[in-house]
Amino acid sequence: MGNKHSCCVYPGGRGSGRSSSSQKGAGGGSGEANHEDVSEEHMCNLQHISEREPDDLDQDPSLHPSAGPLFLSKSKQVIENGLVRRRSRSHLDDGRTLKKSSSCSTIYLDDSTVSQPNLKNTIKCVALAIYYHIRNRADNRILDIFDEKLHPLTKDGVPPDYDRHNPEHRHIYKFVRTLFNAAQLTAECAIITLVYLERLLTYADIDMTPGTWKRIVLGAIILASKVWDDQAVWNVDYCQILKDICVDDMNELERQYLVMIQFNINVPSSVYAKYYFSLRTLAEANDLTFPAETLSKERAQKLEAMSRICEDKYASQLGRNGHKKWSSLDNINATCRRSVAILS
Repeated sequence: MGNKHSCCVYPGGRGSGRSSSSQKGAGGGSGEANHEDVSEEHMCNLQHISEREPDDLDQDPSLHPSAGPLFLSKSKQVIENGLVRRRSRSHLDDGRTLKKSSSCSTIYLDDSTVSQPNLKNTIKCVALAIYYHIRNRADNRILDIFDEKLHPLTKDGVPPDYDRHNPEHRHIYKFVRTLFNAAQLTAECAIITLVYLERLLTYADIDMTPGTWKRIVLGAIILASKVWDDQAVWNVDYCQILKDICVDDMNELERQYLVMIQFNINVPSSVYAKYYFSLRTLAEANDLTFPAETLSKERAQKLEAMSRICEDKYASQLGRNGHKKWSSLDNINATCRRSVAILS
């Protein structure tokens, strides 16, 4: 990120720190005094994570609510070329994909909301976003910790051309779905995973390649599960899912992931909502429809109850701030209505 003052040091920086301490021992008392002065000056220059690089926050999609997610810009090329539209037209011509439309007597709604997303479809959308990251990458910038050849996920290793062919969307979906089903993770965790993934790509200035995407996704899932879920999945549990990986490798992957994102695991609610609706936009553009179900009486009462709770909460907040909320006709009682009499 090019920050001048940072409380996070990359592994290479720690090495330089050890070499300076060894020189201090060989230099005697003057070296100790200089080292103390440098340490005090460095401590004074440390900044809080929320105060560093304010100019870059507007360009970081994982922190700024108005900055567009990276995967949307990656998918624009395919959408503009008309590949997705041609596929949608062929489906309509074959009669295999038909969208249910609501009528006066029947209303169709999908069961995915920003507070309770649909797990299966959310994972499909996240896998599609990862697919576009790999397919439309700018370069092949990688780090050793994510290289599957240096850190294989299976004992069989990787084929010689493991980093040459882009994976298909269904392969990415199968990998992510296996981890989420085995660890019993939620759909909200999948959205947080995508936020951490793009934060890593932005901070570490790397690309997702065919040889690194699995370990990048795995590291993001480890962090997201520990930050979001109350009962987090331990690293040893992932070793039970991926049989050939060891705990030390998981710990090192998590540690370096945290260092690269500068220990910034905060995800504002506005950013979460932005990624959710951006994933729905991506799904619609790529013909990934959310399953629509008939609005039954029970579901309608549940939605009405949820909206009432939010409305009452919003009204109480306005009341505390001294603002008046205009009520609808449904909430007006005859006893509380007052009218001014006009005498002629």
